[in-house]
Amino acid sequence: MKADDVKQIAVVGVGLMGHGIAQEFALAGYAVHMHARTEASLGTARSHIERNLDYLVDLGRLSRGQADAAPSRLHATTHFEEAVENADVVIESVFEDLDLKRRIFQQLDELCPPHTLLASNTSGLMPSSFASATRRPDKVLVAHYANPPHLIPLVEIVPSPETSPESLSTLCGVLEMVGKRPIVVRREVPGFVLNRLQCALLREALWLVENGVASPRDIDYAISNSIGRRWAVAGIFEVFELPGWDLVKAVAENVFPDLSTSTEVSPVLTDKVESGDLGVRTGKGFYEWTPESADGLRQRIARALVEIERWTDERS
Repeated sequence: MKADDVKQIAVVGVGLMGHGIAQEFALAGYAVHMHARTEASLGTARSHIERNLDYLVDLGRLSRGQADAAPSRLHATTHFEEAVENADVVIESVFEDLDLKRRIFQQLDELCPPHTLLASNTSGLMPSSFASATRRPDKVLVAHYANPPHLIPLVEIVPSPETSPESLSTLCGVLEMVGKRPIVVRREVPGFVLNRLQCALLREALWLVENGVASPRDIDYAISNSIGRRWAVAGIFEVFELPGWDLVKAVAENVFPDLSTSTEVSPVLTDKVESGDLGVRTGKGFYEWTPESADGLRQRIARALVEIERWTDERS
C-alpha cells in the first residue's frame, strides 16, 4: 500500500492527543473514524475539535469553509469494530499502559484488513512490544505526536526491527500529505528523541530547584527568554555551530561534570505527585492555576506556534 492509497483513518482514543490527530486528518480530507469507550468522551472530543477549529479561524490559519467542512468527515463511535474494520491506517492514542495497548493491537490485528497499518502514539514504549501482539509485525510502528498535535508539525516515526520499509514509507508519506514533518528514529530507545531531550532538561531543571539554585518561575523565564527562543527557529546542533565547537567543548568540560546524572526521579517531582499537585488538572503544581489562567497559557502557546509556522511558510 502506498500513501496515495490511504483513504480512511481510524483514531482509537480521543483524549488529550487523539482528538487533535483526528482533526488534522479530517481537515486534510480523509474519512476519519474516532473511537472512545463512552459517548461522553466522544462528546468532549467533538467540543474540543470545534473549539480548536474556531481558534484556528480566528488566527487566520483556516478559512471558515475549511473549518466547517472538517467535522462532516469525522465519524464518532463507541463500537470498536465499526471504527476500525475498514481503516487503511489506525492510530492508537489511549492511556500509556503497555498491557492495554497490547490488547488493543491484538484486537486491531483481528478486525482490520490485512493491508492496514497499525501505529501507536505512545510517548516512549517500544513498537516491538506492540508488533509481537499481532500477526503483522511488518505493519506495526510508532507515530509519536507532540502536544498539541494539531499545532506542532513534528511526528516521530519509530519502526520496530520487523517493520517493513514499505510501511515506514507509507506512513511518512501520509503524514507529509497532511502537512506534518515526520522524522524517523532509526532504532528503538526508550523515550525516542523528543522525550529523551525533554527529560534530560527536566532532570537538570528539577535538580536546580531541589538544590536551591533557582525557582521554577525563574527557570521557565530563563528558557522562554533565551534558549527557547533560539530553539524555535534552529536546532541544538545548528545553534552550537555558530560559536564553534571548540568553545562549546571548553564550556562543556567545565559544566558536564557537575550536571545531574541521577537515575532516580527527583524528590521534588515525587513530592508534587504524592501531594496531588499535578498542575493544571488539579489547579496547582509549581504554579497556581484557575480555568482562566490555564486557558490563557494554552492560547499563548497556540498563538506562538501559529506565528512560528508563519515564519516557516515565509521561508519555504
